[in-house]
Amino acid sequence: MKRLVFFLFLLSSGMVCAQNYQWQGPSVDFRHGKLKVSDNGHFLEFEDGTPFFYLGDTAWELFHRLNKKDTEKYLENRREKGFTVIQAAALAELDGLNTPNAEGEKPLINNDPTKPNEKYFAHVDWVIKKAEEKGLFIGLLPTWGDKWNKKWGVGPEIFTPENARIYGKFLGNRYKNSPNIIWILGGDRPIETDLQREIIIEMARGLREGDNDGHLISLHPTGGQGSSQYFPTGNLLDFNMRQNGHSPSYTERYFATADDYNLKPPKPVIDAEPIYEDHPINFKPGENGYSVAADVRRPLYWDLFSGACGHTYGHHSVWQMWTPDRKPVNGPLMPWYEAIDQPGASQMIYGRLLMESRPFLTRIPDNSIIVTGRVPYAVPGAGFYRFVATRDQAGTYAMVYVPVGRKFSVRMDVIKGKDVTAWWYNPRNGKAKKIGNFNNTGTQSFLSPAPGEDLDWILVLDDTSKKYPAPGSKR
Repeated sequence: MKRLVFFLFLLSSGMVCAQNYQWQGPSVDFRHGKLKVSDNGHFLEFEDGTPFFYLGDTAWELFHRLNKKDTEKYLENRREKGFTVIQAAALAELDGLNTPNAEGEKPLINNDPTKPNEKYFAHVDWVIKKAEEKGLFIGLLPTWGDKWNKKWGVGPEIFTPENARIYGKFLGNRYKNSPNIIWILGGDRPIETDLQREIIIEMARGLREGDNDGHLISLHPTGGQGSSQYFPTGNLLDFNMRQNGHSPSYTERYFATADDYNLKPPKPVIDAEPIYEDHPINFKPGENGYSVAADVRRPLYWDLFSGACGHTYGHHSVWQMWTPDRKPVNGPLMPWYEAIDQPGASQMIYGRLLMESRPFLTRIPDNSIIVTGRVPYAVPGAGFYRFVATRDQAGTYAMVYVPVGRKFSVRMDVIKGKDVTAWWYNPRNGKAKKIGNFNNTGTQSFLSPAPGEDLDWILVLDDTSKKYPAPGSKR
């Protein structure tokens, strides 16, 4: 009887997760046209004005380690979970030049970027086409970074500015008619010399020449850095990426997303590699243990509410497509085919659904919504427990990410309508619960339901007159 009562309490409080959400049909409709940067410079949208939510997954070894059957399994899983971008490297990190792919092919003849192996790239073609059928973009890295800066890793360094441009043009021309390509330069290495910088620039030029400037370009930097550090202005990159990396603390890494959002001129920014699920925290499993779903949810909302145009998820076993017969990197806990169904992966879709249930392109970060104690506009929490807030420029809605069960207050006047409808949104199962209606004056205190140290929630405030659906519902 006690167990039944406890279960009913959990159910009423929203703590019991519903069956995992399953996306119906292709994750992205490519009939909306090509991707472009929104007019305000902060988001991505299609040519017809439809907003695009970049929900990425790091599958860096996809082309290298999976055969066609396993590729189909992986891509279908990510389609069902509502991902929109799969990030993968053509020249993979884990000895991608000299260890053949699952079909026995190496990418280059004699490791020469000007001599691609047609059989290897025929498999890449197949993967990209299969992803297109499922409505998935491929965030395609021409190469992992150790091939132009072997600061660590296997390498070898094979690129010069001259062959980088030829290789980039080859890729651009090969995939110029594929609607589901986003180019990602870099590959987890810093640009430390003028030569390395020139290699990146020439590879980008080759891509644009080959595909007639038909796809967006960004750059995946090394840990703790952002692409804007290397190319703060100019047109080389269409949008910025960060690798906030494998810490679970806002004040250690994730604050930098807001810094990139505030750069002038503005460009969209995304965290393309936050902490992975089941990853050794800060690479120290003995001291810090491994991350869990709560650790990957927090960066999702920290980044989004700080102005990011989307978010990338990762799992420590999936990026390396680890199986028990392979050499592990940094202690993966399970094979990739089990890891694809870890809870954090299933919960990313609720961030996408939440953002898509309200006006998308007019959203701005605004922590002044939150009021704590006697210090106006101070933001509560630090480390794991940082609160962040976002709102519509027109004041039709506001959201506060609440990573921990603590009482807090908000300014109700951020909503311009006279009446405010308040909701709790559960980021673990995508369920919304109406709190009630309030006036848009003064401050109002809230305490999340079933408060707990690792139970996060989102407070959503709506202008009642807009008649928005429940958070996370289709508009």
